Amino acid sequence: MDLARLLAEMLQRLRQDEGLTQTEMARVLGISQPTLNRLESASQNVTLRTLSQLCRALRCEPGDLFRPGGARLRLRGRSAQARR
Repeated sequence: MDLARLLAEMLQRLRQDEGLTQTEMARVLGISQPTLNRLESASQNVTLRTLSQLCRALRCEPGDLFRPGGARLRLRGRSAQARR
């Protein structure tokens, strides 16, 4: 099981469902765009600090980020759910 790949797919799906650029999504998540890029490409392992930031921004538990449909992004009065 490749957790970095699962997280990458979840973040990409959330961002694309909402129609956001990486820069916009990074701002929502409270991380830099280069960090989001590395996470989305699974070229960087997430730190506990970054995982905590993602969970705060998405109002979810850490495990939700690794489970299809487990995290949602709520922007502009609507909800985008990552689906597999």
